[in-house]
Amino acid sequence: MQSGSKLILTAILFLLLSCPIFAQNSDAILGVWKSGEGTGMVQIYKKGDQYFGKVVWLKVANDPDGKPRTDINNPDEKLRTRPLKGLENLRAFVFKGENTWEEGRIYDPKTGNDYACEMKLVDENTLEVRGFIGVSLFGRTDVWKRQIKKA
Repeated sequence: MQSGSKLILTAILFLLLSCPIFAQNSDAILGVWKSGEGTGMVQIYKKGDQYFGKVVWLKVANDPDGKPRTDINNPDEKLRTRPLKGLENLRAFVFKGENTWEEGRIYDPKTGNDYACEMKLVDENTLEVRGFIGVSLFGRTDVWKRQIKKA
């Protein structure tokens, strides 16, 4: 192979390997993320081969009485007294490649509803979180911003 051809082949290989769509780092999602509304932050962590998230910060941490906010909208009356801070609201996501995590669930404490969910890492600091019922077409996407990257 001529040196010019080697140089072109090397350049193409470098571009393909550096392109985000080819990134296969399943742990790239780990860290602390702020919701699109800015009212809460969720720490995403790994248990086994799955990814979970828990609420680690709330803009309004206490109720009007000064007590820590609880899961008052939960349909299960027994769970309405559990604190929102520390609540595991992302569950059982599986990395599917191409910066996508699927097959998970997301709990929305504002409504007390639980949804199927997919997450896509758009860039290093932007995460699209899509909750839906049935198929992804019928859902809503929230854009989260990274606050802390896992060390």
